[in-house]
Amino acid sequence: MFKHAVAATALFTVIWSPAQAEMNGATRIGVLNDMSSVYSDFQGAGSVLAARMAAEEFAKTPKRKVEILSADHQNKPDIGAEIARRWFDVDGVDMIVDVPNSAVALAVADIARDKNKVFIGSGAGTALLTGAKCSPNTVHWTYDTWSMGHGVARGLLQQGGKTWFFVTADYAFGDDLQKQASEQVNAEGGQVLGSVRHPLGTSDFSSFLLQAQASKAQVIGLANAGGDTVNTIKQAGEFNLGAQQKIVALIFDLQSVPALGLKTAQGITALNAFYWDLNDQTRAWSKAYQERHPNKDMPNHMQAGVYSATLDYLAAVDRVGTPSDGRGVVTAMKQNPVDDPLFGHVVIRPDGRAVHSMYMMQVKTPDESKNKWDVFKVTATIPAEQAFRPLDQGACPLVAK
Repeated sequence: MFKHAVAATALFTVIWSPAQAEMNGATRIGVLNDMSSVYSDFQGAGSVLAARMAAEEFAKTPKRKVEILSADHQNKPDIGAEIARRWFDVDGVDMIVDVPNSAVALAVADIARDKNKVFIGSGAGTALLTGAKCSPNTVHWTYDTWSMGHGVARGLLQQGGKTWFFVTADYAFGDDLQKQASEQVNAEGGQVLGSVRHPLGTSDFSSFLLQAQASKAQVIGLANAGGDTVNTIKQAGEFNLGAQQKIVALIFDLQSVPALGLKTAQGITALNAFYWDLNDQTRAWSKAYQERHPNKDMPNHMQAGVYSATLDYLAAVDRVGTPSDGRGVVTAMKQNPVDDPLFGHVVIRPDGRAVHSMYMMQVKTPDESKNKWDVFKVTATIPAEQAFRPLDQGACPLVAK
């Protein structure tokens, strides 16, 4: 399996060489994600393209050679960890970015700390990365389980959804997402009636959905993501669960809408950090991205996060003068807030959390949509100071008491 991953790395390697002399050699960035399974449409080749575009943008002021590598971790922590070690030890990779699948992300974060490299999680979900497992070598971009679990649950509770049952992906990400949403439910006087866990990438959700139906909970919370969320919603429709209970996806991304179809997806609430149609800057970048995407997809917020995080990382390497000191580069990122064209004002906190606004959105009706990717309308903007877990509540050892 690892041979397959290395082959993928070679296949997707792209080199961007500024015309002028290198400064301290090449900076090598590895995009590590799911290229072939439940998250491949949501990160996959799209995240690699986003990293390439960041390297191209950085090369407009030629100071340093940047190389982009990629590989498929196959949603297996041992494979992801082995790729990360080889990249750091043998292939001279300085930073790993993306890494959907929280179990893989936690493993990569530990390796980056041990080897004084940099890990930026734009596809990773678990809030442990800026909590008890925080690291001076890790930055968490885009979203996390705290922001999604608390934010979406808060909105549903305000609409009267007081009793909950969770259908949860059976690994670190799903457990953490359910935990965060449950905290919000309990804090606001709601009640969690139960939960059921499903294997990652399962094709049959019928037994799990029947348990959710039998609970008679007002809200069925889906603590999963990607293709698993799409398949859960499709099969919930077959059981007509939505007639008596509200189906709520705690993670719901752009690519989920065409996968479901607007007729099925209309009205679904989503919380994202970016949407391609927010403003002139997001539209311009997204259209350039779409032109180059193999399936002509628009970018979701995690793919946009790869672009923005990679650019910010390269700017920090430039300030430090070398990518070799991972902690030094992350410190430089924390010391320099950015006004990003895609995410707006971004501050990286001492715990490594990149803080920015989030957007509550709702899927449009077929009559409201003008084209395949015109799927969301923004219903509320959550300011940065409210969108993420308070700094003093994460138990991160890097945060002063």
